[in-house]
Amino acid sequence: MTVSVLVVDDSGFFRKRLTEILNASGNIKVVGTATNGREGVELAERLKPDVITMDYEMPVMDGITAVREIMKRRPTPVLMFSSLTYEGARVTLDALDAGAVDFLPKNFEEIARDSSQLQRLLCDRIIDVSRSRIGARSAPAAPAPAAPAAPAARTTPAARQPAARPRPERPDPVARPAAAPAIATEPPARPGKRTPARQYSVVAIGTSTGGPIALQRVLTGLPANFPAPIVLVQHMPASFTPAFADRLNKLCRIEVRQAEDGDVLRSGLALLAPGGKQMMIENRSGQARVKVLDGDERLNYRPSVDLTFGSLARSFPGKTLGVILTGMGADGREGCRLMKQTGSVVWSQDERTSVIYGMPMAVAKAGLSDEILPLDEFCPRLVEGVS
Repeated sequence: MTVSVLVVDDSGFFRKRLTEILNASGNIKVVGTATNGREGVELAERLKPDVITMDYEMPVMDGITAVREIMKRRPTPVLMFSSLTYEGARVTLDALDAGAVDFLPKNFEEIARDSSQLQRLLCDRIIDVSRSRIGARSAPAAPAPAAPAAPAARTTPAARQPAARPRPERPDPVARPAAAPAIATEPPARPGKRTPARQYSVVAIGTSTGGPIALQRVLTGLPANFPAPIVLVQHMPASFTPAFADRLNKLCRIEVRQAEDGDVLRSGLALLAPGGKQMMIENRSGQARVKVLDGDERLNYRPSVDLTFGSLARSFPGKTLGVILTGMGADGREGCRLMKQTGSVVWSQDERTSVIYGMPMAVAKAGLSDEILPLDEFCPRLVEGVS
């Protein structure tokens, strides 16, 4: 089956180069190009492509506005091209919030060493994006848990604790129809299955494609006094993770920031693994600290869910809650296996609400999931099940 693509970019050179690379693959065909967002919206309706590639800075209509219009008129998987800067990251996160599925750096030299690697990476990403479920995020956000009797406050090392920030009001995402079902089907979870509430030393969440919005939906409903530390691993470039952590911190009641070497895990704090690095958790004398290591070029993912989860299995045997959300590939499966071997608990996202049902499917098919949940059930289950 040939995947049809619409390329939207104001650079004639980039349109030509991308068209050449994709058409040379044999199973992808560029059916049209547009020089600005408005043309892109019109061609998307007329050509009905399987995937749209989108620049974010264009005349007449920018990429984010174009994505929103496309999702209103004819929802289509969108792959954003962005610059590897803090501002590029901020804009790309806005595009993902508007409905884009995934993103790639616009500078080809930064994502591939040679032309064959470049063609393989681009084509694989286009095909993966074409299989995404653009309607997976259409359900309304989970309601925030009831506020405690006393005003909740963030847990901080200092004696003076600031009052909890109110959860910002955010519009519900645009409703979008689901794409065709994925080929693989998860093993069904037992009806009404619930792991009993227990005290966890840490909650670890791993995700990839679709993860920025999934994490946003899960974390924004947690109370400021959430009783366990949270460790986040999102596949993302080094220049993107600071902007993503800042974004989550502004939206959430808990504190969220990018992890640094030596950080101490504490309740009410979520630490995001820095892009391009590996994050390990060490537990010495009852105090858990972050260890940030340079990424190994031989590993596909930096950060890697498997490595972080594996370190937690060693540091907190039987006392970790592992959560696998939407994403391509199988990163996290072996880390979850190590967790399960020590008696820890694993939850995974279901197929229907996953943008890409790769990582959670790998965990579920391996029989490692204690619970398989739709995206909007994770927040209430965390509030209910973590004491």
